[in-house]
Amino acid sequence: MLNRQLLAPESIVVVGASNNITKPGGKILKNLIGHGYKGQLFALNPNDANIQGVPTYKTLGELPEIDLAILAIPAKSCPEAVEFLATKKNVRAFIVISGGFSEIGAEGELLEKQMVAIVKKTGGCLIGPNCIGVLTPNYAGVFTTPIPKLESCGCDFVSGSGATAVFIIESAIPKGLHFSRVISVGNSAQIGVEEVLEYWNLNAEEENFSRVKLLYIESISNPDKFLYHARSLVNKGFRLAAIKAGSSSAGSRAASSHTGAMANSDSAVEALFRKAGIVRCYGREELTTVAGIFMSKKLEGKNMAIITHAGGPAVMLTDALEAGGLNIPHLSDSPAKERLRKKLFAGSSVENPVDFLATGTAEQLGDIIDACENDFDEIDGMAVIFGSPGLTSVKDVYEVLDQKMKICKKPIYPILPSVINVEKDLAYFLSHGNINFPDEVLLGRALTRVYRTPEPSDESIMLEGVDIPEIRRIIESCQSGQLPPDKIHALLSAASIPYVKERVAITESDAIEAAHEIGFPVVMKVVGPIHKSDVDGVSLNIRSDETIRLEFNRMMSIPETTAVLIAQQAEGTELFLGAKYEPKFGHIILCGIGGIFVEVFKDVTSGLAPLSFDEALSMIRNLKAYPLIKGFRGKPGVDRQKFAEIIVRLSSMLRFATEIKEMDINPLLGKGDQIVAVDARITIEK
Repeated sequence: MLNRQLLAPESIVVVGASNNITKPGGKILKNLIGHGYKGQLFALNPNDANIQGVPTYKTLGELPEIDLAILAIPAKSCPEAVEFLATKKNVRAFIVISGGFSEIGAEGELLEKQMVAIVKKTGGCLIGPNCIGVLTPNYAGVFTTPIPKLESCGCDFVSGSGATAVFIIESAIPKGLHFSRVISVGNSAQIGVEEVLEYWNLNAEEENFSRVKLLYIESISNPDKFLYHARSLVNKGFRLAAIKAGSSSAGSRAASSHTGAMANSDSAVEALFRKAGIVRCYGREELTTVAGIFMSKKLEGKNMAIITHAGGPAVMLTDALEAGGLNIPHLSDSPAKERLRKKLFAGSSVENPVDFLATGTAEQLGDIIDACENDFDEIDGMAVIFGSPGLTSVKDVYEVLDQKMKICKKPIYPILPSVINVEKDLAYFLSHGNINFPDEVLLGRALTRVYRTPEPSDESIMLEGVDIPEIRRIIESCQSGQLPPDKIHALLSAASIPYVKERVAITESDAIEAAHEIGFPVVMKVVGPIHKSDVDGVSLNIRSDETIRLEFNRMMSIPETTAVLIAQQAEGTELFLGAKYEPKFGHIILCGIGGIFVEVFKDVTSGLAPLSFDEALSMIRNLKAYPLIKGFRGKPGVDRQKFAEIIVRLSSMLRFATEIKEMDINPLLGKGDQIVAVDARITIEK
């Protein structure tokens, strides 16, 4: 875990320090000096006796006892230096800048493990290797620039990539974002993102941590630990946003070659983030935009007012907000609306967006904000768009905006795109601690991403109607491989998941008998081939014995067919439920619209078992096809509560059946509160 010696060291040595500030060892020392480190600072270099005016030593043996050592020397020399400093100089914190470790292969990985073993044995902590370093309010232990303004109210940021950390900082600074701590974990040999989250969580009450946490992640080695501490932080009122890189197979290879850690399944990560209440982002600009939203007052609701003096950006922002589920409500006619209209120039629009024209004044902006704050109860937050063609100063407008942002209870999101035309006015606005969102569409998308991120899940497991002993008995009676229909039916029954009536037939007479027992019309499906539709192995709406005979003989001639399934014909909206076991993460549950559409449109959402009822409802609501589930253009919908209940029961069953590696129910037919599984496939491995 992180320790005092790392975060607030009283003494630091740079091993591999230099007078050449184009080298990491030289630049780190320059940054430490230039940003006012107040402790004892030492340099070590066998070839130079006077480095940047600090006490310089040629050998490790000459050094006094030290809290923190920052290593910028060749990888092969690092284990020996770490061992000497840890055992002889009582160093309990190390930052290893050097590359050439697990990211290059087995030889480098061995060096990495040697360092970790030494540090663990002496009770210390190690950041890196292959990182840019650490920034805290106490010291600037990085070899990069820019170094952002560090203050307790800024963002805490941990990154698995040093270069990406720099680029994210460069994205943040022009928006007015500040930082509190930046920790680049590199290869995460000992301290990774999970350990940083653990420190933040366990020390949340004692230390004055920022309420905003940002993460850039290339691998998650301990999902349970990650989930526990991230969820705990969000439940304590902290707000977390993260990028998880390596979602594609090529991206996973790139992440692996970069950090020496294999990237994880994207659906597993998506489910993990949702369970923890983390806002997932997909790029630097989006991450820093979400951070700016976190730094603003919280939006309590979904109704936004757009206040603008430029029509185009307002239209684009409206589209982005409504596409993500937020509303731009019409302002209902009222005396307050009429009073506001009279304060604006002729031609202004007092609808929503509120357009007070390019000639609008600072005073008019204040009047509009006051009306949205005090008179229009339907408004939960405001976005203010105000740029400049460069003809005049707009400082008075930004002064009003600054004042209103401080006193209004509703959040105000400033969109000030003129970063060149009124550079000085914008600098004034940012100097007062404000955030700017220069791109309206990026803000709109980020706001909706925050809005659509669910609260952290409940940790309890729903067991009502889920017969765990029976599930275990069935699993233990099965061999590895794809389960036959009777075992699938038994498992779903044990989890109280409704299934259509069905029977397996191996002769014509069996098939006819089964059809009469179930009742016409029936469905016939081949048993054996995995993808039944691909081999023309499904027949619907069969109503006679003669058709049963014809279809039975046709299907039995299909390669790999061992029997024919006779099933009750059901109708309704086709839904899909699936699950895949992901090592370390557990079962990933997928839901969506079923039939062939799940493969064509890939409109699925994911969750990590076991799921709470609220998580399941959130998965359903986040489907693009959600309007079909609610009911669309006179077509009956599906009972969302019942669908969510089935999702939760499935996740609870899988929690106690880890031998199930893949599963899908497709389709699951829903009509009102009648939802039944029609076809299912389960593969187990023992």
